[in-house]
Amino acid sequence: MDNLIFFNPGDSIANFHDYDEAVRSAQIYRQNHVQDGHVLVVKGMESQKQFDIFLSDNEITHDNELGNSKPYKVSKKF
Repeated sequence: MDNLIFFNPGDSIANFHDYDEAVRSAQIYRQNHVQDGHVLVVKGMESQKQFDIFLSDNEITHDNELGNSKPYKVSKKF
């Protein structure tokens, strides 16, 4: 399902080096904090061993472009 998406790295909820731990944390965050929208586990384009968690609402599009965005590949969507 890998999709390329842009986020500001400062908007990351959490950062992990273990994919399974990132997925578990995203599931817990989704259950406890998010009623609408999705929580995404993404991996950076530069570091394939690093996984971040973002809210899908923080996606950077042409409508809300800001300076410091980086490309990420979506690995898991909750």
